[in-house]
Amino acid sequence: MFKIVIAPNPALSNIAKPVSKVDTTVIALIEEMKKTLAATTDPKGVGLAAPQVGKSLRIFIAKPTDESKFLVFINPEIIEKSAKVDYVKRPKKSGKKASKKLEGCLSLPNIWGSVLRPSSLTLAYLDERGNSHKQKFSNFLATIIQHEIDHLDGVLFPKRVLEQKGTLYKSYKNEKNEDEFEEFEI
Repeated sequence: MFKIVIAPNPALSNIAKPVSKVDTTVIALIEEMKKTLAATTDPKGVGLAAPQVGKSLRIFIAKPTDESKFLVFINPEIIEKSAKVDYVKRPKKSGKKASKKLEGCLSLPNIWGSVLRPSSLTLAYLDERGNSHKQKFSNFLATIIQHEIDHLDGVLFPKRVLEQKGTLYKSYKNEKNEDEFEEFEI
């Protein structure tokens, strides 16, 4: 299992290198990434990019729900994005519970933000066997994919929030051990 890299580590701001060959080294990396993502709690991670474990390779994994299988994406390339976008709900005010639609990141603990992203996309990628795919994804999985591809491009989600003139939030536990959110500025 890997330790997740925390910002401002430079591994998170560099463009990851394409995978030249899906070999045993790449497969071993993916297996360790799966173990790492599976071990995340509070919050439970739904995606993990290789740069988040200090590896500059264009690989990410996703597991949108506890019941879903791990999805592996190698050298992903977005072919098309929908014109329709999902507006992310924001907490009504400081100290209130946030909507489940805030975006977060394992490399930015306790930081959340509203991000507007296309609601569907078509992606070309390789799987962990090296097989080529071209597939359409939508809704939550499309959001995960875009977030993880941002990691491969050295972009963290707060940049998207700020580009959209959105709000960032810090989370903390209240006396009932529930998450609460406060606005903050960078």
